[in-house]
Amino acid sequence: MMAANSFDAMFSGVIGREYELLKLICPMSTEMSRLVGLEVGEYCQLKPEPQWVVELGGGTGITTLSILSADERLRVLSVDSEPTMQSQAKQSLQTWADSGRLEFSGQDALSALRMLNNESVDVVASAYTLHNFEADYRRQVISEIYRVLKSGGLFVNGDRYALDDVGAHTRGTQAEVAGYFKVLTQINRLDLLEQWIIHLFNDESENHLMRESVALRQLSEAGFDGIRIKLRHQVNALLTANK
Repeated sequence: MMAANSFDAMFSGVIGREYELLKLICPMSTEMSRLVGLEVGEYCQLKPEPQWVVELGGGTGITTLSILSADERLRVLSVDSEPTMQSQAKQSLQTWADSGRLEFSGQDALSALRMLNNESVDVVASAYTLHNFEADYRRQVISEIYRVLKSGGLFVNGDRYALDDVGAHTRGTQAEVAGYFKVLTQINRLDLLEQWIIHLFNDESENHLMRESVALRQLSEAGFDGIRIKLRHQVNALLTANK
């Protein structure tokens, strides 16, 4: 397993300033990327054959690198429809792409999944992507994840799962916002503060909010077993499920 300190050292070297800034603004986000990679690695290391991982929302490559580092045999298809961020990932992770272990798709998550055959994927992994989807689109994505996974396959997601206790969820979100202000005013990045606050309003809107009980029920209705919230820190949670 990759310890937090070695994770930070490696990612600072590969992803560079992008990783350092995200770690400063939202440390739980970078920790969740590490934990998603660990979950994928633990699953893959129990398998005798190389595993194929589909990552939804690869972004600038932070979670992608965590997954690639988890098991040297696995291969990753990283899906992200935002070209600017994916371009950064391609530059940072060129070595893995050249080795044949990493491919990129510029399609949106649902379109990319629909291109895959039934029961063709060993693992679907993601970090801080599904909560961005509107509820109906997310439901379709969950259904497609189940379809493409092999029997016994793993779904792992580190994300914003809203607490069912609305008061506790609000207090956690307020603490998160306070952290944004503290960090970003100190480094005089009011432009980033504005972007994060605007994005947070989108996250908390009724048609995007991913409430924990609703999300777990949705996975169960899609057919998943062994659904678990393995870790939670305020609004952030690590979820795993199996087909």
